Amino acid sequence: MGQEITSDHFSPEDWHEYAQRLEAETRLLRESLEAGKFSSQAAVGGFELEGWLVDPTFRPMPCNAAFLHALNNPLATTELAQFNIELNTPPRPLNTTALGDFDSALQRLLEQAYAAAGRVGAQLVLIGTLPSTLQSDFCLETMTASNRYRVLNAEVLKARQGRPLRLEIDGEESLHIQHDSVMLEAAATSFQVHLQVPASTAHHFYNAAIIASAPIMAVTGNSPFLFGKTLWQETRIPVFEQAVNTGRDSPARVSFGSGFVDKSIAECFEENRDIYPLLLPALQTSPPERFAHLRLHNGVTWRWNRPLVGFDADGTPHIRIEHRILPAGPSVPDMLANAALFYGLTQYLGALLCAGEPLPMAFATARENFYTAARLGLAAPLRWQRQEWEVPALLLDGLLPQAAAGLEQLGIAEADIRHYLGIIAARIEGGQTGAVWQQRYQQRCQGGFYELLQAYTGWQRTHTPVHTWTLDC
Repeated sequence: MGQEITSDHFSPEDWHEYAQRLEAETRLLRESLEAGKFSSQAAVGGFELEGWLVDPTFRPMPCNAAFLHALNNPLATTELAQFNIELNTPPRPLNTTALGDFDSALQRLLEQAYAAAGRVGAQLVLIGTLPSTLQSDFCLETMTASNRYRVLNAEVLKARQGRPLRLEIDGEESLHIQHDSVMLEAAATSFQVHLQVPASTAHHFYNAAIIASAPIMAVTGNSPFLFGKTLWQETRIPVFEQAVNTGRDSPARVSFGSGFVDKSIAECFEENRDIYPLLLPALQTSPPERFAHLRLHNGVTWRWNRPLVGFDADGTPHIRIEHRILPAGPSVPDMLANAALFYGLTQYLGALLCAGEPLPMAFATARENFYTAARLGLAAPLRWQRQEWEVPALLLDGLLPQAAAGLEQLGIAEADIRHYLGIIAARIEGGQTGAVWQQRYQQRCQGGFYELLQAYTGWQRTHTPVHTWTLDC
């Protein structure tokens, strides 16, 4: 849910003091990075997984407080809406059997979460956008009780001078609506992958993550429906970008970013300070070396690949990249395969950039590729090395072998590399992502979203990858 704050009222002095502390911490970040005071530890991974709580008819069920009480696990927390939750996995080094260990740990946690949901009369569903939602579900009455969320909503609307938020998505069908709060953000749930990298070369791995995002997006879509419309293969992308839009006079709070980083990851945090107005001016009591104000401000600037400041077990600050493009679901093996593709391809491309290789494309090309992939999925034409590629050929002939090489560089076990990247290859060869399976089910079975979600959740709980799912009406 992001960092909670203790108040929802701030004086003019609070805003001024927060700005000064943000300025000081951003300068300190640059100085600390240049002095080598940040961690050089590499290849530590972790995940955040968001999900939906639904009632027996697969409609959103606002019961996350009761669910968390029933689960009683510190790895779970609330999200923006009372029908969303977040599950976390402890970070671990990305070596040997890390992927398989993450897979087993996530399956165990989910089995506990499924049981806890059942005890409060709900089901837990992992899907990017829930097809059964209605716009009326996303109201202030279903917002999780949190100062952070109340202030965020108020400040976004203030920046818009009271004008309603607009959601305008043109895909296979079109959806044009207005909304009176940021609650539409809750319509999109994610599987967020974290990668800790050496601070001195973090800018190279950040750029690599940007480059890798489009082909990863093309093979991972799981969000084709919203409010009864068939939209993008990954409709989460435009939903989240527009749900917290502060208006034409402000830079987009959710975006692909403004460009590659040149020489230091500090450039991202300096851009945050320079161009993004404050939204949560909650003063913190920790010393400047904890970067509390910088981290809170960064927490309301949502790049699809977002650099984060964290801390090693001994208190040394570190840099990690939060890869936010992936949807929740369809299954645990699918999500770990998606993570393996991200880890491997980012490692491979990042190592090339560290060795002095030039960027393989302009930032504008990487950005255009990303939105094309989110809209069209496996059918997207992508520009790569000055050529236009079809996604299957680009991945199967080029990028999957590179991802395998990257995972080998990290020391991942060969059997796990074959297993998880094999899931990606089979998904491409069968032409069936989570989004494609949902669309095929609707076209073949001609049922409503209740029938779709009943079949989807049944398959999801088998922990089998989506390319093996059949269309049994």
